[in-house]
Amino acid sequence: MKSLLFVSLILVTILSGCYSYREYPVEYDYSYHGKFKKYKSYAFLENADTQAVDPEIDLTNQIIEQVIESRLATQGYKLKADKPNLLVSYRVYYDSLNFRGYDQPEIENWVKFSKVDENYDLRKYDLKKGTLLIQLYDRKQERSIWQGYATGVYGNIYFNNERQLKIAVRSILDRYKFLAEDFMENKEFVVEPSVNE
Repeated sequence: MKSLLFVSLILVTILSGCYSYREYPVEYDYSYHGKFKKYKSYAFLENADTQAVDPEIDLTNQIIEQVIESRLATQGYKLKADKPNLLVSYRVYYDSLNFRGYDQPEIENWVKFSKVDENYDLRKYDLKKGTLLIQLYDRKQERSIWQGYATGVYGNIYFNNERQLKIAVRSILDRYKFLAEDFMENKEFVVEPSVNE
């Protein structure tokens, strides 16, 4: 009886470990004006959310920025305060919201041909409580070139759960698969996402 209980406990532990890492539902959109093969550097945009006074929100912002920095560094991007190619913005929406996105070809397919005159097919999303949005802006063009969002990130999850927040950020950035220009020269410029980064 004890051995059956022990085996059952081990099985439950293993299965809960397998299900504890889950990617969140993620969508992304991009601009047909993005020069995805030409970006090398980035900086964070300052906004009201990144200037938080609340210690809990400040901690959330620190975690989001650390994960973004780590991910972009692995893709060869340099954090650069002076004239970066990309400006990174993020925001957590604590309430539900209606959001406008687009039905587009997969970005990896589109970038091979880079047709700037491609049509944007409008798509409306009803995003659940706790949506995390990450946007990349082309500094020179002064326009958003990519945005990814995970919805339901905080639906039944605590805002201060560091592990779940990191998974949400990684889930979004898994959709931005481009290496920085000149990073790993002579290699394919699209990186495959890793499950356990």
